[in-house]
Amino acid sequence: MTYQLTAPLLDACVLGIVNNEDSYGYTLTQKMRQIVDISESTLYPVLRRLQKSGHLRTYDEPFGGRNRRYYAITDEGKELLNYYAAEWKIYKEKIDELVAPVKDAQTQTDGGSGDEQD
Repeated sequence: MTYQLTAPLLDACVLGIVNNEDSYGYTLTQKMRQIVDISESTLYPVLRRLQKSGHLRTYDEPFGGRNRRYYAITDEGKELLNYYAAEWKIYKEKIDELVAPVKDAQTQTDGGSGDEQD
């Protein structure tokens, strides 16, 4: 993807995934990789930060003789996710206003339909 994720947008993506279902680190990384190129070394500090700030909580469950650390969203995390979602909507609309008119400007220059001949 051409565009880089800022820290708040990365946080919002992680919270959005965990809001749908509790996940462990590997699963979170794989889901994020479906959208953006991200490594586990980038994701784990995000998870720790969100946990430290009270937006995520963790719990361990045994799996294959080892424990898996799962991440779950907290009520504070849901509030932050709602805030991020509202902010994203406004941001996206403003970016769309800047980018989308490129096509509209060409149509206006062509006299409307672009099908007219001189």
